[in-house]
Amino acid sequence: MQLGVVFGTFFLIIVAELPDKTMIATLIMGSRYRPLLVWLGATMAFGIHVALAVAVGQLLQLLPHRWVEAVTALLFAGGAAYLFFVPEEAEEAEGEEEAEEAEGEEEADSARQGLKPVATAFVVIFIGEFGDLTQILTANLAAKYHAPVAVFIGAFAGLASVAAVGAFSGRALLRVLPLAVIRKAGGLLLAGFAVYTLVALVRG
Repeated sequence: MQLGVVFGTFFLIIVAELPDKTMIATLIMGSRYRPLLVWLGATMAFGIHVALAVAVGQLLQLLPHRWVEAVTALLFAGGAAYLFFVPEEAEEAEGEEEAEEAEGEEEADSARQGLKPVATAFVVIFIGEFGDLTQILTANLAAKYHAPVAVFIGAFAGLASVAAVGAFSGRALLRVLPLAVIRKAGGLLLAGFAVYTLVALVRG
């Protein structure tokens, strides 16, 4: 087990996912339903997406190494630009819309009971996470490090942690650490990874 890859992936995915629309959607659902059930549904959906991303990463390994490095650098740079230039209001609005659409399909008196919140959270995250920044990053990390198990564990743990923060204490976090600050910090981190990968590509 490559612990460095696990922890590196874990922290990178946390930083990329915290300002994401799916975190906002989880926050909203956690404030309306039992947080534990919301977390369970979101985590199950994240698990499927991480598995898909790692599988795609394995396919990307068939490309020449320099191609993989170049694509990884571009995606890090694209992720940084996304966090820098897409307003946090847009992510908040999209996350709220996704949560509202799914919840609107449930009956108000029964959606808070049983497994309905689990199913609602699963559907919201499963749909919202397709093609998301963290899914793309996970695929490229799996291709870059040739360590699918380590990347899976790190990415899944990171997404599950963000889901827990959103479901149990998302509003408290955003009062202490505004979404704009989280986005800028994530953008700086991804920009740093882009530069590092590009330098390694040129030197290699």
